[in-house]
Amino acid sequence: MSAESTVNSFIAAIENKKLDEAMSFVADDCYYENVPIGGMTGPDEMRAFLEPMFSGPNPVKFEVLRQVANETTVMNDRIDRFVMKGKDIALPVAGVFEVNGDDKITLWRDFFDNGMFMKALKGE
Repeated sequence: MSAESTVNSFIAAIENKKLDEAMSFVADDCYYENVPIGGMTGPDEMRAFLEPMFSGPNPVKFEVLRQVANETTVMNDRIDRFVMKGKDIALPVAGVFEVNGDDKITLWRDFFDNGMFMKALKGE
């Protein structure tokens, strides 16, 4: 599987709200960082952070607008769409993923404007 296929499968699992499947694409030592918020290591911490997005009937969509990849790195420009605290969120995100030879994500780093996110949570 290519790095791009691994990341695309990971995103598809998130969109289908299949958290166990999504975590199957993550290395045990994966570092996940939301740049304005902070980072965490490993699937257990990632699961705890992502779980609120998966609860309830609301859809989760990572709309990839542009994506580039090589053998080990995938970068995408996307709009993450989800519902949080009853608010529809559409957040522009730049993501960087690194994938090892075992087709596991070892780094997931998302860059986004936290001010924009907080305004969306307030309904502004």
